[in-house]
Amino acid sequence: MLKFIKWMLKSILLGVVIIFVFNIIGVYLNLNIPVNVWTIIIVGILKVPGLIMLLILSII
Repeated sequence: MLKFIKWMLKSILLGVVIIFVFNIIGVYLNLNIPVNVWTIIIVGILKVPGLIMLLILSII
């Protein structure tokens, strides 16, 4: 159980960092992914495929 909580916290933290880095770079490309609980969880668990999925959904 403790291992799962540790993994989840690391994933959420990584998701936040990935979204913030993408938003900083995305300013120049006019792309933005909102920072909220759902986007953090999606990017935290799925990593780069989750980021790409959110990017595609934000463009549509």
